[in-house]
Amino acid sequence: MGYACPVCDAPQRDETHLANHMALQALVHGDDHETWLDDHVPDWESMNADGLGPLVAEHAEEREFDEVFEDTVDRTHGHGHDHEMQEFGGQGGSQSLSGDAARIFEEAKDLTQEMYDRDEADEETEADDASADDEKES
Repeated sequence: MGYACPVCDAPQRDETHLANHMALQALVHGDDHETWLDDHVPDWESMNADGLGPLVAEHAEEREFDEVFEDTVDRTHGHGHDHEMQEFGGQGGSQSLSGDAARIFEEAKDLTQEMYDRDEADEETEADDASADDEKES
């Protein structure tokens, strides 16, 4: 179960993820997400995800999704490429943003890179442990 974004119908795992999705889209793209938030939660920009989540969730459809949520996906997925940080859809990244939006974007980018670095380190440790186990069995 999860929530469908009331603007774009994107599946979100819970209220917090829905709030983060809505706010990030609004801040980065200034699109229909921002308009929706301005109409339904006028003080959304001053709220954190825990406060915003329940307010947006009451307008979102709760349903079961066939899609797999991002945090359940194996990031190695065998495509032979690493996960370098990409700028948002040709938007120019933080260079086209200002103020809080630029700060939030940079913080999100840094946190995402740290997450990928930790995942890669964990995968290397697991591979090293598996090799050591194989050598012990030989």
